Amino acid sequence: MSPLKIIRDADIGSDFPVPQVYRERTSARAIVFNAGGKVAILHATKKHFHKLPGGGVETGEDLKTALARELQEEIGCRVKNPREFAVVEEYRNKYALHHTSHCFLSDIEGEIDATSMDEDEIAVGFITVWMDLQDAIKTIEDETDNESYQVKFIRLRELAFLQESVRILRNV
Repeated sequence: MSPLKIIRDADIGSDFPVPQVYRERTSARAIVFNAGGKVAILHATKKHFHKLPGGGVETGEDLKTALARELQEEIGCRVKNPREFAVVEEYRNKYALHHTSHCFLSDIEGEIDATSMDEDEIAVGFITVWMDLQDAIKTIEDETDNESYQVKFIRLRELAFLQESVRILRNV
């Protein structure tokens, strides 16, 4: 799948030099709808930003396996019919990181259980909030006061995915 968007340091107003080699990271994330049509967004309460649930693909996992694990850990649910719809690539020069994120549209299957977040997720105070798709976009659009290098990349990535999902769902 061709990238929906490629984000580079220049896109966030940064000028870290291009590294000789990038470390590769692949992630799976999702726009998950509940029965009421609201989407799950993770709010980093201690770092003041929002993001889609999902994370890195571990050794031996495929995208859908990683997605299922991440969604169970972060928002406490299983999903049905995950459909990949977009890819965003990030070139984070500061960390010599080429990060490829695959995003899926999905619906909750069954009940929402307890989360099992890792230490880093707990440290930033992640909580799941459910909101209308347009409210999720507006929330992330309005988060322009966070000057964190990583959050600037996350913001552009999540907006690309959310806006593309609106376009796709409009045509369904």
